[in-house]
Amino acid sequence: MSTEKHNITLYCEGTPNPLKISIALEELGLKYNVRPINLFEHEQKEQWYLDINPNGRIPAIVDTDENGQQLKIWESGAILQYLVDRYDRDHKISYPRGTKEQWEMTSWLFWQVGGLGPMQGQANHFEMSAFGDYPYALKRYVNETRRLYRTMDKALAKNPSGYLVGDHLTIADIAIWPWATAYKYSGLSQIDEFPHVKEWMYRLLARPGFEKGRNVPNPHIYLQLNELPDEELKKIGRERSGWIQEAMKRDAE
Repeated sequence: MSTEKHNITLYCEGTPNPLKISIALEELGLKYNVRPINLFEHEQKEQWYLDINPNGRIPAIVDTDENGQQLKIWESGAILQYLVDRYDRDHKISYPRGTKEQWEMTSWLFWQVGGLGPMQGQANHFEMSAFGDYPYALKRYVNETRRLYRTMDKALAKNPSGYLVGDHLTIADIAIWPWATAYKYSGLSQIDEFPHVKEWMYRLLARPGFEKGRNVPNPHIYLQLNELPDEELKKIGRERSGWIQEAMKRDAE
C-alpha cells in the first residue's frame, strides 16, 4: 500500500470482498491509493460513490487507461480479472489466456463469487446478526457453506502444489482466502474438519502479499474472531444488527 499518488485507487473496508483486491495488488507489487469507506455511516450510498459504483457496494477501483481515460471497475471478481488482464503479464497470479489452467482458475473464481461468498454471507447474517431465530435459514446456509468447504477440501487434496489450480497462486486462491478466514463468523465452529483448507489458509497467510493486503485499510480481524468463545462472537454480531437493519430499510426505499 502507498500514500503517494498513483493511478489506481481502491475504495474499501476490511471485509472479505475488498481484501481480495488489496491482496491481489500486493501480490502483483502494484502501487495504489486507498480510500476507506465508512460503512457504518453508509458512505457507500453517497452520490459521489454511486458515481463510481452504482450498486453502492464495496470494493471498487478507479484506474486510468493508456489513453488517459478514467476506468471505474466494481464487483470483486471483475476487478480481479481486470488486474490480471492488464497488469499480470508474467502470470504471477494467473495463467495464460486460453490454457486449461486459466479456465480452471476462472471456474473457481466464479465458484467463489457465485457460491461461497453469497452462501457464507447469508450464514453469517442468520448466525450472527438477524433479529430472532430462523433455524431453517440457518441450517440451509450453514450446511451449504459446509458443502462448499468440503468441495474445496477435496480439490486441494488432489493438487500436490497446495494451490487450487496448477502449480502456483492465482486469483482463485486470493478470492477465496478472505472468506475462508471468516469461517467461524459464518457458523462453522472449527476448520479442522477441512484439513486441506486449513493447511492452505495458513500457507497463504505466510506470503508477504497476503500479510500486507489483509491489513488494508485496517488490521485484519477474522482470524482473531475465530478464537473467541461463541457467545462473545455472537455479541459482536448482535452489536451490528441495528446498523444492518437500518441498511436494509434504506435499500428497500
